[in-house]
Order: sequence, then structure tokens, then C-alpha cells
Amino acid sequence: MTPTTIDGVTIRIMRPEDYPQVKAYMEVEYYTAEPLSQASGEPVHLQNEEINDALYQSIIAEGTSLLALDENDGGRIVGLVLACAIYPDNVNEGALNLKLENLEDNAWGRIYHLVMKAKREVNLFERYDIPKALYSDVTSVASWKRGKGLGSRLAATLMDLGRSNGFPLMMAFCTSFYSARQKEALGMECIYSIDYADYKDDEGRVIFTPAAPHTKLRVMAIKL
Repeated sequence: MTPTTIDGVTIRIMRPEDYPQVKAYMEVEYYTAEPLSQASGEPVHLQNEEINDALYQSIIAEGTSLLALDENDGGRIVGLVLACAIYPDNVNEGALNLKLENLEDNAWGRIYHLVMKAKREVNLFERYDIPKALYSDVTSVASWKRGKGLGSRLAATLMDLGRSNGFPLMMAFCTSFYSARQKEALGMECIYSIDYADYKDDEGRVIFTPAAPHTKLRVMAIKL
């Protein structure tokens, strides 16, 4: 993929050596804005840190993640997408074959449980009869760059990258109302959702209570 620059912001494929800067960016810009992490009040970026590092580094190594860099600010990261391939034989295993019962009871673990439930129940490969899909795991735009179309540009660039790599479909998990709305505007459809108010622990307590308008996890998909 050839890097593209619009209004001083370049989008290019993320490289393994970018990870230290990516990690620092996510601590400040992603975990403070992602609704479930934000609502937990916990330092999610510090939870299961070694597992999280290994997960994101393995995703970046696939060459399907994107960085947005501000050329007018020394190449500073202003947005990113972490994305990877998923296949029928690994969709239910999740990140690095983690065993759900072994996860600590913290916000990171609870979010992971929710995502794995959605991955199982969406039945992506049975629904579309495809051999693989591009999974958009994390999308983030820096706080001072939001509302300017950069998130849409990142998602559209990822779709183009998916097509050029032979992916028949792209799927994204949206915990944020705004993220889902943005992807819907790009032609993605909601194929599955879980209302946070209905997602409860064994004692009937609601697990996630993010602020409005974030009321559900949505799984969005588009044929490429």
C-alpha cells in the first residue's frame, strides 16, 4: 500500500517498530475514550499488559494495521487502526488462545469476555460462507483530530487494503455509538449487537455502564 497524505496527515501501514509509540498513544488517546474502558474507572492499559503487548505486536506483524501521522507536527501519531485476519478455525480462540477462565477479574478481562461472546454468536463464517475475513479490532483518532473525517478515512483505507489483500469481508466491533455510526455511513451493516443493560454477571448485575449514547456493542460488516 502506498502512503497517502491529505491535509498534512499521512496514512501508512503500521510496522513492528512503531509499537512503542503506538502503545504510548493508546494509553492517552484510546483507553481514555473507548466507552467500556473509560466507564470502568480502572487503568485498563496496565491490565494483562504482557498479554496485550503480545497480542497487538502479533496483529501489527500481519501488515494490515494503519497509522495516521501529522506531517505538520513532526510525524506525530493522530490516529490508528489495529486489524488482522481471522479464519473459521481461530475465531473462537481469540487473542493468543487465551483461556477465558484464566483471565483476571478486571476490566480488560471483562471486555475480552464480551468480545469473545460476540465473536462466537455472530457466526460470521456460517453467515457469509467465506474462508477468511479482515477484523478491525481497534480504531482511534486523537482527541484534537476528531470530527474531521479522519476515522472514516482510516476505515475506508482499511477496506481498500483488505480488497487488495483478497479479503472478501471486513468486520468491526464497535463499543462506541459514534464508531458504529461512522462505519454505517461507509456502508457497513450491523449484523449483531448486545445491549449493555442486558449483559449481566452471575448475580444479575449489569457489567458495563458507559455513558449515553453508548448503549450496545455492535458488530459491523461489509462485503469487500
